Amino acid sequence: MTRYRRGPRPLESAFSRLADELAPETLLGEVQRAWPAAVGEVIAAEARPTTARGGVVTISCSASVWAQELDLMAPQILAQLNERLSNGVVQRLRCVAVGHAPRPFP
Repeated sequence: MTRYRRGPRPLESAFSRLADELAPETLLGEVQRAWPAAVGEVIAAEARPTTARGGVVTISCSASVWAQELDLMAPQILAQLNERLSNGVVQRLRCVAVGHAPRPFP
């Protein structure tokens, strides 16, 4: 007897793989992919990497309180990020408040 699937499969896993394949191989792209796993869902919902230049990654935060907190947590976050990066190394985080919630990752 053949088993049939009762419902459609979620597209999330297919889109995640496609996004990983299409993502640019830059330090920023790599940091953006590693960010949620490195900092957790709560922080990832309030802050996200937006630019990278010379090993410095700018993190856009939804409020100044988040920017201050991430500044204090920078050594731990850097360790978590650099552990997950294969090509680049983040030397410093620059946390700024943008005054609104950052866009979620695609």
